[in-house]
Amino acid sequence: MKKILTLLSLIFLLFSCGKEKQKNEKILYLYGWADYIPAKIYEDFQKETGIKVVEDIYSSNEEMFAKIKAGGTGYDILTPSTDYAEILMNDGMIEKLDKTKLPSLKNIDPMVFEKLQYFDANNDYVFPFAMGATTIAVNTKYVKDFPKDFSIYDNSAYKGKMTLLDDMREVMTSALGTLGHSQTTEDEASIAAAANLVKGWKKNIAKFDSESFGKGFANEDFWVVHCYPDNVLNELTEEQLKTTEFIIPEKGGTSYIDSFVIPKTAPNKEGAYKFLDFIQRPENYKLIAEHLRIPSINVPARDLITEKPLYSIEDLSHTEILRDIKNTLDIQSKYWQEVLID
Repeated sequence: MKKILTLLSLIFLLFSCGKEKQKNEKILYLYGWADYIPAKIYEDFQKETGIKVVEDIYSSNEEMFAKIKAGGTGYDILTPSTDYAEILMNDGMIEKLDKTKLPSLKNIDPMVFEKLQYFDANNDYVFPFAMGATTIAVNTKYVKDFPKDFSIYDNSAYKGKMTLLDDMREVMTSALGTLGHSQTTEDEASIAAAANLVKGWKKNIAKFDSESFGKGFANEDFWVVHCYPDNVLNELTEEQLKTTEFIIPEKGGTSYIDSFVIPKTAPNKEGAYKFLDFIQRPENYKLIAEHLRIPSINVPARDLITEKPLYSIEDLSHTEILRDIKNTLDIQSKYWQEVLID
């Protein structure tokens, strides 16, 4: 009964909140990732515009999409990764951007726009926010003379001291890339070969882990972790950083572009445009790049940044951004289940 009451309460709050949002142009509702945008950005935006940003958090693209698809309205800005930005656009759920309201678009590296044009041909729907990589973190105190790719997982000397992300898309895309195949391949034999490669890696890992790898690496329970680097960085001391190397694999490396999109149901679209343009001013984007320790996609901001990123924008050029694989999702899922139960 308690769960039912909780669900009903959430539904009531969702709809009542939606009505309130439509009435208040001095509030902007953003649905995004935790600890992604520095508080100072919100504070400075409110000082300049009088608009307060209220941030709701999701833990996965799937969670965000399920909520929006089920009718969760009232949000002015979403922050999807590329594959879900593509899905939202194709489903007709987001606005075509009025670029005349976004003069700071000119600050963004053209390479980032090119990476998005496979689905957003004229860059009409997606406003890039950040580009980064999924990496392999290595404790060089224990791991010596290692390859700079996923073949590190073939080394039984580190058995039980390594983890892979508990994420089919990340792992299967990397396995396919390691074998020279695109994540969008429809050749089942190639997908099966990638799954067999992962089964080999699985013999040497402690577990598939998308939650505790940062703490496990910091505690030295694990020496090699497939990771989102900020989750590891947040756990390490300055001393530990000296013996930590983050690898972007030359084969099978994946990256992400998280972007801002404006839902068609957004109650404060004018406020959303103001916030998007504010974010990509060089002096503001400097704070974001330094906060996330990622290379700046904002070209003028690069001259302002004093905190060196973990890797350069050039390091991302050979990576593959996760895409919508609707044509082969079922096939990849079938083989992924085989990996998990093998």
